[in-house]
Amino acid sequence: MHIGGRRGLAVAAVIGAIVGVAGCGQPAARATAETAPSSSRAITGMAGAAPSRGAACVFVKPDGAQKFGHVGWGFKVPGTGRWVYGAVENPSAKLYTPPGGDIGAWHAEGSYDRMLSEMSTDAHYPGTSQHPYSRYRCTKSSTYDVNRARAMIRTVEARGFLVGVDPRTGKLTSRDCLDATYDVLKAYRTKGLTPAPKLSIPNVWVEELWGWSDRQLAPR
Repeated sequence: MHIGGRRGLAVAAVIGAIVGVAGCGQPAARATAETAPSSSRAITGMAGAAPSRGAACVFVKPDGAQKFGHVGWGFKVPGTGRWVYGAVENPSAKLYTPPGGDIGAWHAEGSYDRMLSEMSTDAHYPGTSQHPYSRYRCTKSSTYDVNRARAMIRTVEARGFLVGVDPRTGKLTSRDCLDATYDVLKAYRTKGLTPAPKLSIPNVWVEELWGWSDRQLAPR
């Protein structure tokens, strides 16, 4: 679902900047039943089966950014049983933080169960939404590049935060939680990753992850 296409999203972003959207900073309309359907099929073996294959997850705070959505990411390190996971939390709720500023970026590494536990409790960087990450969607991937994904983590953690007009270029764009999640998982070469144009809406994009598992995440 896109609000009048990319132009509509850009207009929505300007409105969001005016009202000072908090959290991930994404303006949006609510996702509806017309949004691309999500898969309810469980992706089995995510914790340790098929050790030579890759896998990726997207973690969701549906109530983040005034219910417009906030996301984080995780990817499997094949052959090790370990996962790398993290997010850009933007705790200040500012629409712009220059490169090198505090954008609440963090990442960690551990087992699949540890990842779910820490994401479900905001263990590394408590957010400001009413609940921690409460939903996650995962997929197996026949392609992966752990080194490129690790390098992208360093990039997104250092590039600052933006939703709106870039003071350096004058262009309307974004460098937010969704951009960080998408860029890391794209660098990982995640199979079946839905594109996320600049100024996309997290809660809408999450619904467009076709064929990914879809589960609730309770504190553990």
